[in-house]
Amino acid sequence: MDDKTTATRLALAAGQGDQSAAAAFIRATQQQVWRFIAHLAGPNEADDLTQETYLRALRSLPKFAAASSAHTWLFVIARRVVVDHHRAAAARPQPARLEDRQSITGSRGGFPVEDKVILRRLLDHLLPERREAFVATQVLGLSYAEAAEVCGCPVGTIRSRVARARADLITAMADTDTPGNWDRRSS
Repeated sequence: MDDKTTATRLALAAGQGDQSAAAAFIRATQQQVWRFIAHLAGPNEADDLTQETYLRALRSLPKFAAASSAHTWLFVIARRVVVDHHRAAAARPQPARLEDRQSITGSRGGFPVEDKVILRRLLDHLLPERREAFVATQVLGLSYAEAAEVCGCPVGTIRSRVARARADLITAMADTDTPGNWDRRSS
């Protein structure tokens, strides 16, 4: 049984009130959800937003019908949590803050520290919808169909966004000697 099938089975059992299945479901999915959120909202926000994702998911588990995999269902919730977070943040003034380098280069994931910093900076400069599609498919390994479901758009749109994100990343990597040139691409 693969990870997606196992997570779906655990989610269904948790929805029926099995507390050990709920704990196992969280353990089985938490790292990928954290990574997804960290790429969308930043590593400084990922812990809190991951917790909010699971709070929403646990409340909704009794209604989970496995129309899609539990991973896909959970990423949809995580994306909504991030969107809600961005909306709330945009509605209130934010003080300037220095980025916490240690949280970016923490122990999560398998890349060397320098690669994590470079990847984070490159991804930060993608348009949000391109970053979302790229992270879902290329970092988390979701299929284009699953990413389309998570992002709430057609599969062709995901393919286009990933292709444009790749092109933007290639351009940005060519400009790594001059980070000031990393602007948000508009097409």
